[in-house]
Parts: sequence; structure tokens; C-alpha cells
Amino acid sequence: MKAWKAELVLILITFIWGATFSFTKIGLMYASPLQFTFFRFSIALFISLIIWGKTFLKIPKKHFISGAILGLFYAGGFILQTLGLNYTTVTKSAFITGLSVAFTPFVYKLVENKQISSFQWLAILVVVFGLWLLTNPKFDSINLGDVLTFVSTFFWAFYIVYLNIFTDEVRDFKNTMQIVVSQFLVVFVSSLIGYITFEAHSKINFSTELILALLYNGIIATIVLTTIHTSVQKYTTPIKAALIFSLEPVFASIFAFIIFNELLSTVEYFGAFLMFLGVFISEFGSLLFIKKKRTKVN
Repeated sequence: MKAWKAELVLILITFIWGATFSFTKIGLMYASPLQFTFFRFSIALFISLIIWGKTFLKIPKKHFISGAILGLFYAGGFILQTLGLNYTTVTKSAFITGLSVAFTPFVYKLVENKQISSFQWLAILVVVFGLWLLTNPKFDSINLGDVLTFVSTFFWAFYIVYLNIFTDEVRDFKNTMQIVVSQFLVVFVSSLIGYITFEAHSKINFSTELILALLYNGIIATIVLTTIHTSVQKYTTPIKAALIFSLEPVFASIFAFIIFNELLSTVEYFGAFLMFLGVFISEFGSLLFIKKKRTKVN
């Protein structure tokens, strides 16, 4: 698959991920954060094992280790972010989580020792500034939730980088699914431990709204999108993938408008525009520069 096709698929994935904010918001009206996370991944693991259970039982040790490591990064990011939401605001959580786009280049260089282009650094700065305008976080004081969410961003950055490393040579769909199911298994166990540790006595109301939210997040956002994500990210770089994923709050605001009739301010719309501009700079900046340079030479 060509890089631009993979990046278009990642944009589509990010767009659909944007709806999870609204569905999670609905789900948390009837369940605690870790309860929601636990049941989300219970659904994902259960259905995955029904469909790919026989394939998973034949998993090579190499792919199981890869999936388990990715699952730990996934679980760390997801659980810390969810716990952080108990103590901080949604806007601060969205902004801090989005900072993973700024940390990914450092993790990429640390792990792979790869150079980051000047256009990608510029794109990251533009995206982070746009994210600030879009979310408008208030940092009058730093609390435990902010710290937990901040730590979660490093898990997301490592997840994005290592996903490329572990899937770079994986071409067989069966192997891809073995890695995916391994991730779900680790996140399931981790969220179960977190649920028992922090929220064992919390009540849950299995309403129609909660079930719908769990089905969307568990099947579409987790099984379907994680499978596609694991299959295609290797065709682009972790930096471009992180920049694309940073658009999730923008798409989340679109679904928030459709579902909750939440409107953005002029400044927030400008922030969203800057985030798209940052992704455009990363994608086409170097190409436009080379074309302009060639034009001057001719």
C-alpha cells in the first residue's frame, strides 16, 4: 500500500474515533470510567476470540510478545487517561492527550534513531498551537488528573512508534489478527485489575444508551478500527500517524455538534483549521519546497 493511501485510511479511522468521545460521554452517565473500559474490552476480546480464536491459539511467540507489549502501552495510555478524567476536565484531558503528537518524534528518535524533517517539526508546532486554541484548557492549577493524563501521552507515543516496528514485516492477515487479539487480551486483564482495584463497589446501570455506547466503542472503535490501524500504519511514519491522530478532537467536536448540538467558538474553529494546516504541512511541505526550488533553478 502506498503511503498516501495508508494516511487517508488513518484519517478515516481518526474521524470515526472522534465519535467515541460522544459515546463515552453517554456511557459514563451510567457506568464509572473503568467499568466502561472493562466492558468495552470484554466485548472486543469476546467477539475477537469467537471469530479468530483458532488462529489466535496458533500464535507464534514473536507475535504474542509484540501484541503483549503493544497491549501494555495501549492499556497504560487508556487506563491512565480514563483515571485522569476523574480529577481533571475534559478540555484539559483532550489537550494533554493531544500532546502525544509532540512526544512521538522524541520517542521515534530514541527508539529508531531517525531524523525528523524541519517541515514535520513545524507541523507539530502548528498542530499543538491549534490544539490549544481548540480545547482552550485552563491550567490555573495542576492536579492528579493532569499528571496521570500527561503520563498516558508517553504510553500513546511509544504505542505509535512500536506499532510500526512490530508490524513492519507482517503481511499475513492472520498474523495481524494474532497481534490485535493479544493487545485486547492484555488491555482486558489490565482494565479488570484496575476495575477491581479502584471501582469494585461502583454501581452500573445497563441502560439501552450504555449498551449502544459499549457496542459502538467495543466493536466499531476497537475491533474494526484497531484491526485496520494495525494493518496500515506501517506504510507511513509514526510522526505522520501521530499528526493525523491529533485531529481526533476536531472530529470529536463535529460529532458533539451532531449529537449534543455543541457549537465551537470562532477561536476554536481557527484552532481546528490550524490543526488541519499542520497535517497539510507535514504531508506536502517538503514537496512544495522541492517544487519551488526546482522552479527557481529552471
